[in-house]
Amino acid sequence: MGVSERSHGFRNLILILLPLLIMVVCMGIGRIYMSPVEIVSDLYRILTAGPDSVEPQVYSVLINVRLPRIILAVLCGAGLAVSGAAFQSIFSNALATPDTLGVAAGASFGAALALMLKAGLIVVQLTALTVGFVAVVLTYLISRQRQGVSTVMVVLSGMVIASLFEAGISIIKFVADTESQLPAITYWLMGSLSNTNYRSLALGAPFIMIGIGVIFALRWKLNVLMLSEEEAKTMGVNVKLMRVIVALAATMITASCVSMCGQVGWVGLLIPHICRMLFGSNNRQVVPASISLGASFLLIMDTVARSATAAEIPISILTAMIGAPFFILLLKKTGGANL
Repeated sequence: MGVSERSHGFRNLILILLPLLIMVVCMGIGRIYMSPVEIVSDLYRILTAGPDSVEPQVYSVLINVRLPRIILAVLCGAGLAVSGAAFQSIFSNALATPDTLGVAAGASFGAALALMLKAGLIVVQLTALTVGFVAVVLTYLISRQRQGVSTVMVVLSGMVIASLFEAGISIIKFVADTESQLPAITYWLMGSLSNTNYRSLALGAPFIMIGIGVIFALRWKLNVLMLSEEEAKTMGVNVKLMRVIVALAATMITASCVSMCGQVGWVGLLIPHICRMLFGSNNRQVVPASISLGASFLLIMDTVARSATAAEIPISILTAMIGAPFFILLLKKTGGANL
């Protein structure tokens, strides 16, 4: 085995172990602190001997409270990061994000509408998912022309649809009851993983996992999509079909993430750029790295959000406070290269 193969294998091992190690550490942080050794020991006993092998309070904290939230943070962090990498590749635009097609704004509007109507959490989630997909369909219909769909038209149409749904959110905030509905809508839109449970995960997680799987399986073709259509055809790739498949997968991920935890910014923009700075612009390396670093980043942010102060901090505030300065430093260091 050559040096490059060994280094490649070692890097892959680090990318696999990093989120797992952070999961164990983060699961022990909170009002009831547990060391990583205790976490591993308790989880092993629960798996091998059943729930009665640990104290009821420990089981409740680990399995019922922290584990669903840890799973959601991993899925959403990995999903938003890989969606950002996919959108930046298919649109050949370094600033493309999971909201390029208006899906995040659409899903947020759907959730805000359901919250104003005092719907339950599952209904909020379903409405957000549905309206997120409606936003993508509207973007596609607006961008269609006789000669086909151009990337520029898709991006511009997505901006228009996102603006329309953002205006709709403002209208909902304006007419919502200021005592009960408006605080719930505002807090939800700022992003939080606090309301997650296994039931909501069962509804939203499959969409994220399928979307990540599709993009991961097609990651090498993302490099081809960055070429001109003529060059891609010579390599036997149907550019239009591939763009549609990848865009739908990324949309499915984004809509599901927003439906479960609200708007979480910067993950889909920052993490893919960090991965390109570390591993180059080849999507065969960028996509797996985005999955690992995205999951790790959101795990850390959510742990800080729920444990730094007595009242939970909305996670979008933290991702912006960390993401924006870090992105500025990244731009200064690279001068925009590899972005």
